Amino acid sequence: MKPFVLLITITLLSIGYFKLVHGNYKFALAARIGFSAMLLFTALGHFMFTEGMAMMIPDFLPYKKELVYFTGIIEIFGAIGLLLSQFRTVTAYLLILFFLLILPANIKAAMEQIDYQEANHGGSGLTYLWFRVPLQILFIAWVYFSSIKPEKSNIPSIRP
Repeated sequence: MKPFVLLITITLLSIGYFKLVHGNYKFALAARIGFSAMLLFTALGHFMFTEGMAMMIPDFLPYKKELVYFTGIIEIFGAIGLLLSQFRTVTAYLLILFFLLILPANIKAAMEQIDYQEANHGGSGLTYLWFRVPLQILFIAWVYFSSIKPEKSNIPSIRP
């Protein structure tokens, strides 16, 4: 829930900033800034809660701690890539793929009631999926509409 609150808060603050300072809202850029801030925040968890996050990784995958660190680094690069125009589109597609690939870890965490912060099985269980799966879909849509789909202001107008 904290990442979602951060995403919304930073996005709204960015929208307000752009309106006050630049005179227009720049919704897509504000959304990318909010998403980048959220990714940096969630990346911290990979380094602070490594043991618990390693518990989330499906059993058939080796090097669980290394994968947790690697995915944290992916989130950091994703946060940066969304803000660099030359990398934005490819970063967005890779983040969408990333969100699809990590969904099994979230499902496993819910099924096994993993609390990644405490590295135990005291988590909220399957009810977590009722929040997490729609949130994952929102993240994918957020990245798509802020980074891949062209903004109206970028579409040249055709005049007679």
